[in-house]
Amino acid sequence: MTTPVLSIRNLSVEIPTRQGIVKPVDGVSYDVGKGEILGVVGESGAGKSMAGNAVIGLLNAPAHISGGEIWLNGRRIDPLKGEDMRRLRGKEIGMIFQDPLTSLNPLLTIGDQLTETMLTHLPISRKEARERAIAALEEVGIPGAAERIDSYPHEFSGGMRQRVVIALALCAEPSLVIADEPTTALDVSVQAQIISLLKRLCHERGTAVMLITHDMGVIAEAADRVAVMYAGRLAELGTVRDVLTVPQHPYTHGLMASTPLASQGRKRLHQIPGAMPRLHHMPDGCAFHPRCPHARDKCRAAPLPPVANERAACWFPMLPEEVQ
Repeated sequence: MTTPVLSIRNLSVEIPTRQGIVKPVDGVSYDVGKGEILGVVGESGAGKSMAGNAVIGLLNAPAHISGGEIWLNGRRIDPLKGEDMRRLRGKEIGMIFQDPLTSLNPLLTIGDQLTETMLTHLPISRKEARERAIAALEEVGIPGAAERIDSYPHEFSGGMRQRVVIALALCAEPSLVIADEPTTALDVSVQAQIISLLKRLCHERGTAVMLITHDMGVIAEAADRVAVMYAGRLAELGTVRDVLTVPQHPYTHGLMASTPLASQGRKRLHQIPGAMPRLHHMPDGCAFHPRCPHARDKCRAAPLPPVANERAACWFPMLPEEVQ
């Protein structure tokens, strides 16, 4: 079998608090293959971004990896610290943040930021770096790239800035890109353009993508497989077609039923009752059981089963005839 670009195995992240130690990521495992887009979806606080930050080494203290392993192209990277991890960022792992204004330096031109990244990670001259920067801007659809390369971030629109961030993430030719809510701050038409751009560039280059989002529409449009997270744990994992059309975990079914497209014909959108549990008051057994209409005694007491055969971490997975 081909070695996955990214392999996460039983990853756990802990944060010590006054109420005790909490686990925003608890025993998560999944792979991302070459040229594949894995969508990581769930409610706010599900642990999606925390898992991405753990991969790229951007956990803010006192948060830390407390268990599990992270492998990149067959090399274990979770023990890396300091300069070793900094050399990995940009060169082997690119990052696309939600708000491009927070990831672009307002005091430097777009060209300076692109060339600096390439000069740091690639054995090229400054002249070649500038030429590559112009080519990168053209590739992501910036009109008049040769003239706009000396512009500052505030001189671009929101959609154009996000295109620049994508160019910045890909300019050093990383094997993995982590895209954390890359379309949330954009209007619908620009969202579609950015998703189409990301899909095209990554499939052409064979780059693996970890796409973090709460938008099931983005998942349906962009991802090849999807990992559904709830309260720091993996609820379901599988192909987009299987998970979105025949979800096995009740939480995944609730997410799909609460989206307008999946709720056509209903007078009202479905609503999942209750709220996600607080991390320092996690229930025994399955974390979703207080909100689950199918919960039984085993769900409330027994340890949660692992996700097996790319499907659901559920003692009583839903049958196709139960999915309406």
